[in-house]
Amino acid sequence: MTRPDYVFHAGERAVQDRTGVPAEYRERAARAIRAEMPPQHQAFFESLPALFVGLRDMQGRPWATVCPLPTGAQATPTRLIAHTYPVLTDPLGLDLRPGSKAAVLGVDFATRRRNRVNGVITAATKNVLSIAVEQSYGNCPKYIRTRDIRPPATPFPPDQGKRVAIDDVAAQRIISSADTFFIATYAENGADISHRGGMPGVLRLNADGSLSFPDYAGNRYFNTLGNIEVSGRAGLFIPDFGSGEAILLTGRAGVDWSPARTAEFEGAERVVDIRPDDIWYARHSVPRCGLAEEREVKGPDLLPTPHLSKIEATEQ
Repeated sequence: MTRPDYVFHAGERAVQDRTGVPAEYRERAARAIRAEMPPQHQAFFESLPALFVGLRDMQGRPWATVCPLPTGAQATPTRLIAHTYPVLTDPLGLDLRPGSKAAVLGVDFATRRRNRVNGVITAATKNVLSIAVEQSYGNCPKYIRTRDIRPPATPFPPDQGKRVAIDDVAAQRIISSADTFFIATYAENGADISHRGGMPGVLRLNADGSLSFPDYAGNRYFNTLGNIEVSGRAGLFIPDFGSGEAILLTGRAGVDWSPARTAEFEGAERVVDIRPDDIWYARHSVPRCGLAEEREVKGPDLLPTPHLSKIEATEQ
């Protein structure tokens, strides 16, 4: 039997305890996190046009970024290989040395499936990023907006990015219109990258230059919040799927549990605050696409529900 205290580190367990996650649920959750990728996850990752990646830079700061996959990925039970580098690898000074921790999130926006791999880098060249699998598990489809994203016909142009301030026009445009973003966090023995979504405006830019977003009911693993509990840092990748641009940032992070703050966001259980200390604009980051449906999306897909996701929903 997989022990919860082995799968979940002290920060994750602290947040689980604070929110009243029962021991029986924690044990079932631990069993859902595998040491190898099952066949359906291998096929899933090989079908995607991009992988979202969480890494640290040479200063130890977390960054969320993306690996476009014009030629696809290769997956085995113990290895995930992309034949491209993450966007802005060199400008951000990302740590791709063998032995460095990496987190990968795959999202099929058409079906709203998402699966994860956490592991360690075994090789990194300009044409190969190889990650040995340490943890493999799925997530439920909540809060994912349906999009039609296809692999780019040709490799993306070379990195075109620049450091910007939070009041940069492009940064404010991308942040204010975002309905989807990705958050990278870390703890001593691992990395994580998670999806966050909602209606445009879910990511709030505050007057003091900080960013805030609601944390809704989820799978109760608390990977993101647990990592913030111990490291106090996070990185965001905020894509504009219409233009292909993105904002990448890293900074100090904290969780506000006060009822007054959570009341600012409908259905929120907590609020996450990030104070950026480094912000980058990327001209080419994701394949351009639009929403697959133009109706106003409300209800259980995007708005929080009073019940929590079941472990069975993670078996994607």
